[in-house]
Amino acid sequence: MEPVREIMDGRFARLVNPHARLDLLYTGCRWAEGPAYFPAHRALVWSDIPNDRMLRYDEATGQAGIFRAPAGYANGNAVDREGRLVTCEHGGRRVTRTEHDGTLTVLAERFEGRRLNSPNDLVVRADGTIYFTDPAYGIDSDYEGHKAEPEIGACHLYRLDPRTGALTIAAGDFVRPNGLAFSPDETLLYVADTGATHVEDGPRHIRRFRVAEDGGLSGGEVFAVCAAGLFDGLRLDEEGRIWTSAGDGVHCYDPDGTLLGKIHTPETVANVCFGGPKRNRLYICATTSLYAIYVSVNGARTL
Repeated sequence: MEPVREIMDGRFARLVNPHARLDLLYTGCRWAEGPAYFPAHRALVWSDIPNDRMLRYDEATGQAGIFRAPAGYANGNAVDREGRLVTCEHGGRRVTRTEHDGTLTVLAERFEGRRLNSPNDLVVRADGTIYFTDPAYGIDSDYEGHKAEPEIGACHLYRLDPRTGALTIAAGDFVRPNGLAFSPDETLLYVADTGATHVEDGPRHIRRFRVAEDGGLSGGEVFAVCAAGLFDGLRLDEEGRIWTSAGDGVHCYDPDGTLLGKIHTPETVANVCFGGPKRNRLYICATTSLYAIYVSVNGARTL
């Protein structure tokens, strides 16, 4: 199918080839989310939250199948510096790591003795520090997890120290923190807030934080506001542009905050991820399906 490339700023024209196609790779999900690419395997793993499963797409064969089921109502996924899968689980209300032998290690499940809400998405810093968001979507109902009363009473962005295992609040002034991604040099952290799902006229924006050497955050100003649905998952390319999900497709922002253009998709987009040997294939998790399109940029290195 042909993508609808909408140019909002002339700089976008060179970022997506007008002849590139939007490929439908898989369909049959209920809510596709959390794509994570494994270069060594040329494979993408993603979540299908309501169906309580994770799927895997093999670039070499073009085939997709079940990676894990049940999967703890997994949502966001990332690959750490040792090539291991790190996952946010709605069902277990925890963050886990899949070791190379397939066993699971629980990295975080409580803050000050109280259960987390439902970890949503995460990023892994070069030093192994994990930042993850913890809205309450997985305990709001039984659709994406297990309905339960929140124990913490708020939705935070957390930082997990890889050396001590200490869990601290990195930023606590969100309504519903969601997708997040580092700038290529890891000095900036972009975090979406989808609070409009629960609060009238609530946030539907991306905030930008400055990251100190010790991992502390400062700033947090609004970087962009979504005019088509909500921002959710996002990734950056090598030049620091933000590629983010939205209600009508994928939106691309320059680091200066300008909306450069859009890749329209047939379904609402939840998350994106760069993959392929050259990191120039943009994988798109959109409601029931996994799509991909070759772009004329390269995703920021995350390993």
